[in-house]
Amino acid sequence: MKIRAIIIALLISILFGISLFGQDGKRAKIFGNVRDAEGNPIELVNVSVKGTIIGAATNEKGYYSLSANKGDSVVLIFSCLGYNKAERIIPELSQDMRLNVKMSYMSIELGEVSVTAHRVRTDMMETLDASKLKILPDPSGGSIESLIITYAGVSSNNELSSQYSVRGGNYDENIIYVNGLEVFRPFLIRSGQQEGLSFINPEMTENVQFSAGGFEARYGDKMSSVLDITYKKPTELEGSVSASMMGASAYVGSSIGKLTQVTGLRYKTNRSLLRTLDTEAEYDPNYTDLQTFITYRFTSKLEADFLGNMSINNYNFIPHERETLYGTLQNPRAIRVYFEGKERDRFQKTFGALTLKYTQHENLQYGIQTSAFNSREEESYDITGAYNQNIAEAGTTTEEIISPRDVAFYREHARNRLNSNVANVGLFGIAKINAANTLRFGMNAQYEHIIDRISEWESRDSSGYSLPQTGVSVNVISNLFSDNKLESWRYSAYLQDVFKFRTEKGLFTIIGGLRGSYWDYNRELIISPRASVGFIPNSNQNLILRFASGFYYQPPFYKELRVKEQDEFGNNIIKLNDKLKSQRSTHFILGGDYTFRAAGRNFKFTSELYYKMLDDINPYTVDNIKIRYYGENCAKGYAMGVDMKFFGEFVPGADSWLSVSFMRSKQTINRVIEAPMPNDQAYNISLYFQDYFPGNRRAMVNLKGILSGGLPVTIPNKGWESYLRRLPPYRRVDIGFSYQIAGGKDAIMDSPFFRNFRNIWLGLDIFNLFDISNTNSYYWITDVYNQQHPVPNFLTGRQLNVRLSVDY
Repeated sequence: MKIRAIIIALLISILFGISLFGQDGKRAKIFGNVRDAEGNPIELVNVSVKGTIIGAATNEKGYYSLSANKGDSVVLIFSCLGYNKAERIIPELSQDMRLNVKMSYMSIELGEVSVTAHRVRTDMMETLDASKLKILPDPSGGSIESLIITYAGVSSNNELSSQYSVRGGNYDENIIYVNGLEVFRPFLIRSGQQEGLSFINPEMTENVQFSAGGFEARYGDKMSSVLDITYKKPTELEGSVSASMMGASAYVGSSIGKLTQVTGLRYKTNRSLLRTLDTEAEYDPNYTDLQTFITYRFTSKLEADFLGNMSINNYNFIPHERETLYGTLQNPRAIRVYFEGKERDRFQKTFGALTLKYTQHENLQYGIQTSAFNSREEESYDITGAYNQNIAEAGTTTEEIISPRDVAFYREHARNRLNSNVANVGLFGIAKINAANTLRFGMNAQYEHIIDRISEWESRDSSGYSLPQTGVSVNVISNLFSDNKLESWRYSAYLQDVFKFRTEKGLFTIIGGLRGSYWDYNRELIISPRASVGFIPNSNQNLILRFASGFYYQPPFYKELRVKEQDEFGNNIIKLNDKLKSQRSTHFILGGDYTFRAAGRNFKFTSELYYKMLDDINPYTVDNIKIRYYGENCAKGYAMGVDMKFFGEFVPGADSWLSVSFMRSKQTINRVIEAPMPNDQAYNISLYFQDYFPGNRRAMVNLKGILSGGLPVTIPNKGWESYLRRLPPYRRVDIGFSYQIAGGKDAIMDSPFFRNFRNIWLGLDIFNLFDISNTNSYYWITDVYNQQHPVPNFLTGRQLNVRLSVDY
């Protein structure tokens, strides 16, 4: 009954707002659109009547509207950050009139990327340029996420994975939307080698927005960040084909009458990259993804969108031998492992969504969305290893050991299956009360059906003794069994208002909203108020200030519900905790942008201070990329820090940026155990740099560098009471060299055939330029005293990659 009452109240509020539409002003109105030199609308242009306090600001479509007295001579001033001021004179205002204005950039050399960089941002969403991925050196195969991890507040310590951490949170705390629909990822993945391709297809992407916190109520219930992707709706035939040592992709977009479509096919295999790991093995990873986005306009007001996706990830692994040198100069160690067995994993996902959108008039749009997601996941491995750990001399190989320390044997076995089905239906709408006030609303119902079958165990012996030993019985060192089924419904709704107004001090943008949700499995109702304020002072329009705060609840999904219990035989059985409640993060964020010019080029400095108060935490440990939750709300904590980003044209015509973050996060578990949060990184520094070769603007170099503090480490299956150390810092530099051999002016290939192509790029990448051995996790070995010792699992080494990209 409470849910129905809330939904009815939201509907009444929405209808009341829509009813305000018919009220028209009686004064003479001046209205129009403001666009840039390419005809793109410019948002947040200050439009003021000279000598008065009358003013307005353009919306996201570049539209403005204001009123003035009839018969007056009116002088309008148009100003916006990054653009030259424009002035228009109306000798005598006698009636309502349209006045369209085109504004020029402050620098005639300012390219497409710089325009995006200097977008006026009064909300908490940051815009990314997906076109950079064409020439970005990326060992994950060219994902949007590989660009996101270079932004302030975002970090990743595994180049094989597209997962990322935002301000101390884990990947499950990030929400991803594609065309307004939440997308999901497999549950059983435990390493970057298995992960495959990200859902997001960069070739099909038109717009990317990202927020590291303080995001709006229209975005769902997650605690850390939101990534909002919009796919293209092409106006003509376009496409691209690319190939590299990492795989291949093809994309085609077209517009025929009322129908537009974009379709992309991707194939990835990182076999050559995996061969740089310590384990000598037969790696056979194959990842395939097919997506299509189709739009059909029935009328000028009614359109239908369909988004479809099918992906298949196969990972086959037959290990043979591993050699690892580790330790310190004073205490060097070497380990050699001989393997038997294999691993076969398969992750298959299908996703389909249909959206009907109706535009009643330019101020009112609403629609309905339906989607369905299915995931079939299979993880099977049976691997035996015999290893010896030795004392070694510094600079030697494992062939030149001094004395054996431990000789042991282990076996790992798993037969895990998980099937998940998620379907939802929702309503949404956008109502523009006037040029300065926009109302958004929506509601959603989601059905979830998950079947989980897990059977995995590990046994070890050291010097002929099985471990652990408990009297006369011999147990495996760890095991886990599950036979669970979950069927439930979730309901959610939101109401949000965006209000912009001007005072003598400057332009304010206030975004306030309320989000509510209910899950029938744990019978929990949560209400999340959220708000943000943006301010552009009239005294200095190069400065933008922002503040955001709100409650960000994260209701548990299936993985968070799992809690381990022991049966009478000592086996670990997974049960589902139907008493588990939502985790909560309360955000306080203060930040701003300062834009300036130096050496004839544009630069922007962005900084944000944040504090996140964490309540009802469900603690977890991380091994590689696998997250295991406690399954209980038994902790509280905080995360605090500062993020800074320096963005600009360090080289004329090429954007680069440097991001620096400092953070501290802590948790207290069961009021006793105090430990850092699993993704606590004291510092994170990332660099993305572009440059042209001297005298040749067709030849480019792109460099991506990351330096981040080490993450906390726990012993597997022991929890945070076993917290001992941190991983070493993550250090990596990838560099790419690209040459445009066709497209544009003065192309090398300028025959009639090659003129049909917009661009042809030939590139060479060097991954891990300095061949640094980064540690992602530890391989734990056990001695005869049942003590576990960590051996580092190193990530990939230096690797070359050749790529070719063709756009038409």
